[in-house]
Amino acid sequence: MASSNSKHPVALTIAGSDPGGGAGLQADLKTFAALGVYGYSVITEVIAQNSWKVADVEPVAPELVEAQLDVLALEFSPRALKTGALANAAIVKAVARTIERLKMPAPVVDPVIVSSAGARLIGPKGERAIRKRLIPLAAIVTPNIAEAEGLADIQIDSDAAIRKAAEKIMKLGAHAVVIKGGHREDDKSATDFFYDGRTFVELKGPRIAGGGAHGTGCAFSAAIAAYLARGASLEDSVRGAKRFVTMALKQSFKLGKGRALLDHFARG
Repeated sequence: MASSNSKHPVALTIAGSDPGGGAGLQADLKTFAALGVYGYSVITEVIAQNSWKVADVEPVAPELVEAQLDVLALEFSPRALKTGALANAAIVKAVARTIERLKMPAPVVDPVIVSSAGARLIGPKGERAIRKRLIPLAAIVTPNIAEAEGLADIQIDSDAAIRKAAEKIMKLGAHAVVIKGGHREDDKSATDFFYDGRTFVELKGPRIAGGGAHGTGCAFSAAIAAYLARGASLEDSVRGAKRFVTMALKQSFKLGKGRALLDHFARG
């Protein structure tokens, strides 16, 4: 006999693929599973990549992205969702339009615009669409430092600058923002800044040696969505995601010559 869905909360990831499983929707699904959440997934772009190289990218037609969302909604609406790599402006608009039309939960928006290494991951038109169409729908936006600088149009070189950037991103319409500080060279710990429009919360964590790992941003945003699906508050979801990524990073490993991979099923 089928069990009640109350025991199996559902979260949805709308993102690109990573055949190596370290990032993208594959990593999101592992994160959901590790946190006891059933995962739906909608693919936005097929990416030929591994932990250190992107060889080719093929966006999915916006109409097919919408069709994936529509057919999932026919069965069951997720309790929470996140967006990751969205490829181009047409897909961003299709995702935003469909979230509104289907009355889906406010998304966790991982604004995949600039990688932590500084590589641009979506064009200027796509970035504008994220600003104008997706961020105003967001329950929370989770930029890295480079993305926060772009969205806020300021240079981040201090805690005060991070707070100013968070305030400017909130003015784009999001309900909350968490700026990830893991790549700040001037921060001896790894401090993320959460802002809900009322108060700032500094989420400190140990800086783990080894140069980071592939897919930390994907896992972080997916973990927030998983905790939201389980009924946690937004701040508690961010705190839980911070703990999850820290544990996964502590037990990271390598499969080849590339970057380290998170252990999404790590246990303390």
